[in-house]
Amino acid sequence: MSTPRVLLLGGHGKIALYLTPLLLARAWNVTSVVRNADHEAEILKLGSGQPGKVSVLVSSLDDVKSVADAQSILDKVRPEYVVWAAGAGGKGGAQRTVAIDQEAAKHFISSSFATPQVRKFLLISHIGSRATRPSWFSDADWERTNKLWSSILPDYCKAKWEADQLQTALAAVTKRKEPTRHFQSINLRPGTLTDEPASSKVALGQVPIGERKISRENVALVADRLLARDDTEGWYDVLDGDEPVDEAVERVAKAKIDTIGDEDVEGFVKKFGL
Repeated sequence: MSTPRVLLLGGHGKIALYLTPLLLARAWNVTSVVRNADHEAEILKLGSGQPGKVSVLVSSLDDVKSVADAQSILDKVRPEYVVWAAGAGGKGGAQRTVAIDQEAAKHFISSSFATPQVRKFLLISHIGSRATRPSWFSDADWERTNKLWSSILPDYCKAKWEADQLQTALAAVTKRKEPTRHFQSINLRPGTLTDEPASSKVALGQVPIGERKISRENVALVADRLLARDDTEGWYDVLDGDEPVDEAVERVAKAKIDTIGDEDVEGFVKKFGL
């Protein structure tokens, strides 16, 4: 099999900057998409001494207004794996959050599923992106989730949820309509992010939140391991914890643990007319 090429969207984000050298260390090639040409040198430096090759595509996700716009980037890069690590980051108000975290994300989700060459799509979402309380959430966990939606980050939550629903719906429909196609749809769902160095230990899968957060570097480690396997798909909640990353990923992959819970996947499919 040829060396995978990864299209990394949001390449100058903190998680993406941790993830890039991990992917390059696998001798994979990475095309990192950034909005600001001033960041190119910093990203190219991440490839120093690595077996994989990194390149930078200067292209603003603000300009991705349609599936065709996203498809043009896929056609240019020709990746096998696509990683969505982008986001408005609170800049530009609600309008830009919708434009990036919802609409541009959905355009890349749609184009990736429609592109036969793409075999894996990993989207970084968040642990509170759900409509139905999962059985493993405590009362406090669900109360905190509802508060996140209602008063802390309502625009962000709504935007991410739209993207998550489309990704989940397309994954279900693809399995049904193309049973022989091997496509891994991965939705990685970290809790509150910190800039602490990686502990390389996490709580992964169906985990209560409590007071736990997660370092961005740990998120990158988990994303790298999920992408490296051929048996990972679905939703993965993740927090800092006590289990070494490799063991945690091995456990959830082998047990086919999915944190989708009781969400209405068929409702998602109908919503998007798939």
